Amino acid sequence: MADQEYLEEPAPAGAAVPGRAAVPRRAAAPTSAGTAARPGLLHAFGSLREPAFRQWFGSQVLSASGTMTQGVAQSWLVLKLTGSAVDLGLMASFSFLPLLVGGPWAGAIVDRFNTRRVLIVTQSLFIVLAGLLAGIVATGSERLWMLFLIAIATGTVAAPDSAGRQVYVFELVGTNRVASAVSLNEVVINTSRVLGPAVGGALLATVGVAACCFFNAATYVLPLAVLLAHRSRVVPSESSRARQRRAADPGGRLAGLQYAWHHPAIRVVLLLAAASGMLFGLLPLPLLASRVFGLGGGGYGLMMAVFGIGALPGAVLAGAGRSSPSGRSVGALAIATGVAIVATAYAPDLGLMLAGLAVTGCISIWFIARANTLVQLAADPAMRGRVMGAWNMALPGCTPLTSPCVGWVSGEAGPRTGFALAGIALVCIAGSGWRALARGRRPAETGRRD
Repeated sequence: MADQEYLEEPAPAGAAVPGRAAVPRRAAAPTSAGTAARPGLLHAFGSLREPAFRQWFGSQVLSASGTMTQGVAQSWLVLKLTGSAVDLGLMASFSFLPLLVGGPWAGAIVDRFNTRRVLIVTQSLFIVLAGLLAGIVATGSERLWMLFLIAIATGTVAAPDSAGRQVYVFELVGTNRVASAVSLNEVVINTSRVLGPAVGGALLATVGVAACCFFNAATYVLPLAVLLAHRSRVVPSESSRARQRRAADPGGRLAGLQYAWHHPAIRVVLLLAAASGMLFGLLPLPLLASRVFGLGGGGYGLMMAVFGIGALPGAVLAGAGRSSPSGRSVGALAIATGVAIVATAYAPDLGLMLAGLAVTGCISIWFIARANTLVQLAADPAMRGRVMGAWNMALPGCTPLTSPCVGWVSGEAGPRTGFALAGIALVCIAGSGWRALARGRRPAETGRRD
């Protein structure tokens, strides 16, 4: 039997659902609107009650850590080959450019095809690419142009994979738990920032670059196994009609951008996401460590760790909030993030700087997780993949555009101002777009149950 997609929309409260027994993962859906909206710390982990998502979450922690492990090894290898910081920057640009350029195309793929099958293909390609890089390094035949080509290929695969993973999670947990799932994704990202470099450093010191790449290839096996294990079924609902619209009218490659631009709240949130990339890149941080506070590599690592540790409670707070965030709450969090960034940038001593980084990590992840949830819930089901493709164009796709700007400001006006730039941008965008955000009702209030 051919695989079909997961149910995207929960049945109305109290309604009998044909075939319910065949889809046990939907059994945990709330039975009333009040239950869906009730916040609490336990709500942050509600998506883990879904067995399929629980397995997917565990696999993503491993996979994301593998990606970070290979990233550490690639950076070291580029420096070993050329010793050029410019080449290191080019490597990052080649990795992110496909997300920026290919976002609309990637989102259209996710909307047109079965999300699970798309992810099976992308995970398989990641295994091939990581294995190819490992083989090239193991045989001693690596050249800089080879690394650049593999970075471009990996970024090209990552474009539909990133959009697909966000839609797939929505399909696994449904509307009422998507906030929890998005917040736990931030836990995945920040956990990988700790585990990945640690594993990468250990493997580099003991067995070399090739082992890091082989390890990364192996970490994609578990997500692939989860995808192959969970064969989905469609329960008759509004989501079936949404898929029929999707198949009949797939739209052009720019449909997601056009849709987002004509949806004021989504448009403002995407601009906020692009601006937040200047923060999450943490580009001025090594300059702050060395030039402002006179710290070495250990001090820079401490700053990174403090930011990551602060991000974890932010992810929990995001998941503990209402299932459907309002535009006004997202705008308020964006402004709070901006204020925290600026205050941290001009902290007079190291202690206040570290405290500010922890607070900024917390509020920024709280903000970006709620913003992602708002965009997913506000988008029409037939457009969700393309809208998330637009999200990936904004974050992290705009990194090749925003990073040079941050670098230039840091060089001309100092690292403090370079770090503050993201905060200034967030406050300005949220302030100018406040009316659009305030008018945006919660998705639950629009009458759509996606």
